[in-house]
Amino acid sequence: MQIFASHFGFFEVGPGPTLKPFRHDPAPSPVGMTHLDLARDPSRVLVPMARKGWLAGDGGAARGEDTFVELSLDEATALAARELDRVRTEHGNRAIFGGSYGWGSAGRFHHPQSQLKRFLNLAGGFTFAVNTYSYGTAKVILPHVVGAEHAEVGALSPGWDQIVGHCRLIVAFGGMRLANAQVEAGSTGAHRVGDWLDTFREAGGEVITLSPDARDAVQGTHIPIRPGSDTAAMLAMCHTMLVESLADAAFLQNFTTGADRFADHVLGREDGIAKSADWAAPITGVSADDLRTLARRLAGERSLLNLSWSLQRARFGEQPYWAAVALAAMAGGLGQPGQGLALGLSAVASVGQPVRGLRGPSLPMGLNPVTDYIPVARITELLERPGGTLPYDGKVLDLPDIRLVWWAGGNPYHHHQDLFRLERAWKRPETVIVHENVWTATARHADLMFPSAMPFERTDIAGSSRDRWLAYSPAVLEPRDGVPTDHEVLARIAAHLGLETAFRGGLDEAGWLAHLYELYRTAHAELPDWDRFRQKGFACLDAGKPAPKPLVPFAPLLAGKPLSTPSGRIELFSERIAGFALPDCPPHPTWLDPDEREEPLPFHLLSPQPETRLHSQLDAGRLAREARVQGFEVLRAHPDDLSPLELDTGDVAEVFNARGVTLVAVAADPSVRRGTLVLPTGGWFDPVTDALGRRVDLGGNPNVLTSDAGSSALSQGASANHPRVGLRPLADPTLIEIRKARI
Repeated sequence: MQIFASHFGFFEVGPGPTLKPFRHDPAPSPVGMTHLDLARDPSRVLVPMARKGWLAGDGGAARGEDTFVELSLDEATALAARELDRVRTEHGNRAIFGGSYGWGSAGRFHHPQSQLKRFLNLAGGFTFAVNTYSYGTAKVILPHVVGAEHAEVGALSPGWDQIVGHCRLIVAFGGMRLANAQVEAGSTGAHRVGDWLDTFREAGGEVITLSPDARDAVQGTHIPIRPGSDTAAMLAMCHTMLVESLADAAFLQNFTTGADRFADHVLGREDGIAKSADWAAPITGVSADDLRTLARRLAGERSLLNLSWSLQRARFGEQPYWAAVALAAMAGGLGQPGQGLALGLSAVASVGQPVRGLRGPSLPMGLNPVTDYIPVARITELLERPGGTLPYDGKVLDLPDIRLVWWAGGNPYHHHQDLFRLERAWKRPETVIVHENVWTATARHADLMFPSAMPFERTDIAGSSRDRWLAYSPAVLEPRDGVPTDHEVLARIAAHLGLETAFRGGLDEAGWLAHLYELYRTAHAELPDWDRFRQKGFACLDAGKPAPKPLVPFAPLLAGKPLSTPSGRIELFSERIAGFALPDCPPHPTWLDPDEREEPLPFHLLSPQPETRLHSQLDAGRLAREARVQGFEVLRAHPDDLSPLELDTGDVAEVFNARGVTLVAVAADPSVRRGTLVLPTGGWFDPVTDALGRRVDLGGNPNVLTSDAGSSALSQGASANHPRVGLRPLADPTLIEIRKARI
């Protein structure tokens, strides 16, 4: 059986070739089956290209607005080698930023970040980034509150089998969108979140979702809530538990620290404001009665509190996660099977899956001699403020003077915020080198562009460390027009620098794949040998057997094993964070209004993951194309919000704030809370100057409008969620025809 493994899962390769559902997958992703649509798409990058102005020495002035000239691979790789050598000689290796953040490959060998980091480390190192846009705020706050052992993705979530067996109520802040569960870093052979939710309902379980968008409620009851107010709602539930003596006093006394100081805040002893349900109701838009009822049910039933990842991708994003820990501690389910707290059920396919993960190898990247780094979402500040500093997790980071940006396998003009600000900062480096397989905005903002083979044009092995499936994924098609892989491009650049032998490591592609697979077998001896694995196309740990029971989160704490927090307990008040003295991250869960720095515009903008692509990938696939209206991304809004603006479904409109303007096609949808707009992320950033002299994005990218402020000085995480925006009819109708001509 021939398998193609992608971030949307495994697919069988049929005649044509075509992609078909993997026979063992109960819910194969329809999006993943559109991969081959890109094979002949006109957006493909097929040859190395250099920007004319860069070749003429313009210093980046026309970056993003220039034309390109074609180069041979030898010419382009020699140029890249000379520029790297110039920058490291004149400015040192800390002047090189190795970006390469993104989901460029599900494979273990052809993983663009790993390939680029291996190369740059051999060349003397580079300034790097830590954490992720997806979970960056959580990754920093959780070690302070519940220990580093609970900070990784999925570590705080009980298994679905435990939830079905031991829980009867899930209260989900932000919802559990099944579209998100199509995706898994490293791929998967079986999408089971939908099945588990059905099984939970059949076992008598109930889901209550608090979200501004009813589409986030996959089953059960939906309660609309104002975007960004989740912390206030949770504090109010804590207040109810305290004043009605529902909080688990024994758990708070034995397994937490700072509960008394947190209670002083919730009850108003600290600041004179009781964080009651009556206080929270006008903030959240949720009735005081509903808030009190939810608190009583959480404390009185076998319950689980689930928070989506989106809640921490916001200004003060540490607070809802910390408040959720406090609320779950008071409810008393922490450490019990299937109860307590989960972070990100359905955020990706693997969270909550009761399986033994295939923890395996990655391409060896070597050691980076450069110690400078930034949190990943602070790229614009890095470029804007050379020589400046940045507070981060109790430290002060130096911001190097970046002269060379090198990016492979990612698209910052998708996942970063405030894109027009990024575009301005992006002109500052002397050189930007990008590897891409399609002409994304990042590719268009490069100086030197290397083509890269598509995932279905290269051979790899794929598997997630949180899942039990592993695939041998041979090339489905030959690389179009001989387009090289990132590995081959970097090897040729390395050759110009005398580093080719070290970079290739004495192995070709087949040799590396066999070597990496043997490392999997060292960790999991039950896997078949290399030849049988390739013949079958996939392997699965514990196939056909009951899943091994995973560890219950916090059960070791209840059994006497301390957490890795300073106190060894769950910290509802953190002395360590108090010592940082951060005005935007208090030492206990606190309601801070994320609108305080936003314009007084009438709408909050939500930007969930799209249902028809992964981030900005597969934007040229047929499902993404068919979802657009007149070539524009679709924005959903409540009908009562559209009618005063004289906008109807299908109209092209402008979404705007001081950061920029982007164009959308509107759709009336009563499932969206009034005062809220919903525009999925991933539309390709496509800026033009309109007839009124304005810079306008035709691509419907919500990150034109989102804030690039860090979540706080603690985590410096992305704060993309719920900026304030306005909506109005299109001012320059000629943009509709311009858009049609560009797609």
